[in-house]
Amino acid sequence: MALAERQPGPGLVHHSDRGVPYASQEYTELLQQHQATISMSRKGNPYDNGACESFMKTLKCEEVYRNEYRDFNEAHASIGEFLERVYNQKRLHSALGYLPPEEFEQNGGASQ
Repeated sequence: MALAERQPGPGLVHHSDRGVPYASQEYTELLQQHQATISMSRKGNPYDNGACESFMKTLKCEEVYRNEYRDFNEAHASIGEFLERVYNQKRLHSALGYLPPEEFEQNGGASQ
């Protein structure tokens, strides 16, 4: 879904844990078709997923814990809206020179 929505160019780094879905042939072939670099955490090293864990904390604290969803569809829509409208367009990211991801991408992957 992220590949379809964001349409990243070659050079994307996809980092994941060593879970079966991320290591499957179908999934890795899709990433390779999009010229993405596949990065997996090292076996038994939880520190490799620090960036993802930080993202999940942000998602939970700024969206999930602040809302009560009636059902899965409402949760899906609300979380999607948060990711696109807040996290990607407004929220400043220290790793991106305190720019939102969308602005960072528009600058060609460079902070001002």
